[in-house]
Amino acid sequence: MLPNSYSASGVHLDAMEGLKDRIKGFAALTHGPEVLAGGSTFAGLYALSGFRQPVLVASTDGVGTKLKVAAQLGHFESIGQDLVSLNVNDILTKGARPLFFLDYIAFSKLDPQRMETLLRGIVWGCKETGCALIGGETAQMPGLYAGDDFDLAGFVVGAVERDQVIDGSQIAPGDLLVGIPSSGLHTNGYSLVRKVFGLDERPSALFQRFDELHHTLGEELLVRHRCYYPLLQPTLSLIKGLAHITGGGLPGKMPAILPPTVAAQFQTGSWEVPAIFRIVQRVGQISNEEMYRVFNMGLGMVAVCTEANVARLQAVVPDAHVVGRIIPRRDDAQVILG
Repeated sequence: MLPNSYSASGVHLDAMEGLKDRIKGFAALTHGPEVLAGGSTFAGLYALSGFRQPVLVASTDGVGTKLKVAAQLGHFESIGQDLVSLNVNDILTKGARPLFFLDYIAFSKLDPQRMETLLRGIVWGCKETGCALIGGETAQMPGLYAGDDFDLAGFVVGAVERDQVIDGSQIAPGDLLVGIPSSGLHTNGYSLVRKVFGLDERPSALFQRFDELHHTLGEELLVRHRCYYPLLQPTLSLIKGLAHITGGGLPGKMPAILPPTVAAQFQTGSWEVPAIFRIVQRVGQISNEEMYRVFNMGLGMVAVCTEANVARLQAVVPDAHVVGRIIPRRDDAQVILG
């Protein structure tokens, strides 16, 4: 090895080219006729069809420090699925159908098995939502990332007819809040969770069992972020507003879909809060206010619809249930937990 070669700096071009070939093979599993040949070199090509007046809807996000838990347990399929789910959920709030997805993976040391399992999860997530994986970036950057650390981000583009965009503008007093349960923590609040259990200093805590859980703490922390698109897509015409409850919780996410003259009044206790939240609160001695500011607390999505449409929504989404209502706004608070 030459002293000033790229390999000597920690970047192995041949191995990276082999990884990129495997990525192309995985991505092809998600392609339909809309994905055009010739788009794999520098940029992906996607032929938009089937819309009268399409509005493109885009989102980007990552899985946060859930990555650290996945690395400690050596399990990456679920976070690949998470990456797709959380981004698709975001554009779903506008009523959009996901069209194509791109990923960004950066690391110091290439681990082919880890990359393959991660990409398998991304492909599974794309196939679940009918979304094509048409490109991305895989970068080896020793010096910026250390050891087994790596970074992961996703980008999704979808479309919705202009006259079917869900924007919350028609939300009015008397409308009901319909909660759709989360599968657990999803991908938010992991920095606090890791601090509460001391996972950086004591990763063995991931194998701890609690009476309220049916598996280890680590297994619970890797439960995948629920994808709501296949579930809610048939009901979108019934919905006035849709909020994906992620970082910031109900107080942080609900105001984004509400007109300034109304408030969302939640009836706490009207939905089941999964055991993991009670455990985190108890072990960490965290206040109720902080829990609701950080976590989804069992509600992954909240839909706003008229009372007349609730039964129709529940017929399609059996685990959806009324958790509150829209009221006139009386002060600065747009989210009331009572």
